[in-house]
Amino acid sequence: MMNLYSGTTDPFSHRCRIVLFEKGMDFEVIDVDLYNKPEDIAVINPYNRVPVLVDRDLILYESNIINEYIDERFPHPQLMPPDPIMRARARQLLHTFEHELFSHIDVLEKNQKGSDKSRAHVRDQLVQLAPIFTKQKFMLGDEFSMLDVAIAPLLWRLEHYGIELPKAAANLQKYAERIFSRQGFIDALTPSEKVMRR
Repeated sequence: MMNLYSGTTDPFSHRCRIVLFEKGMDFEVIDVDLYNKPEDIAVINPYNRVPVLVDRDLILYESNIINEYIDERFPHPQLMPPDPIMRARARQLLHTFEHELFSHIDVLEKNQKGSDKSRAHVRDQLVQLAPIFTKQKFMLGDEFSMLDVAIAPLLWRLEHYGIELPKAAANLQKYAERIFSRQGFIDALTPSEKVMRR
């Protein structure tokens, strides 16, 4: 059985929980208190961060790497596009998300100096994505994919981070609600995450 060491409020762990629940797999989630991590996290991940996936002898960290492994090992439903060109584009967009959106998570989580600047940057980047959803249900078209998984934890936490989207992003908010109504997403929420949004 796969074990996922997962932070109860960590957006990156949230991604991995979504994939596991979407796949309907047999796994165990080991909740990790981010403010009091057990010592074995530092032993299995040199960066001492969650999420960490342990599958027999294999130990993986970094949410996108974990999720691609799960997707390749358990291909139904497939979350990465089967076509190599589309898959490369999806990976490129995942990289963009990490760089433009998720690089600001630490600042927002800790409400550090410069968090107003990070809030504005994340809001502006999300507003730029909104037009995509005038013609399609999800990031890559009509099928739920790894890109939707990747961005979902951020969209869920907007209120928690104090990010307010303008009316121009109404399509993005409808898109977010589509993701939030999926059973895999609902099942993946921890009690601490459920209270992040009214």
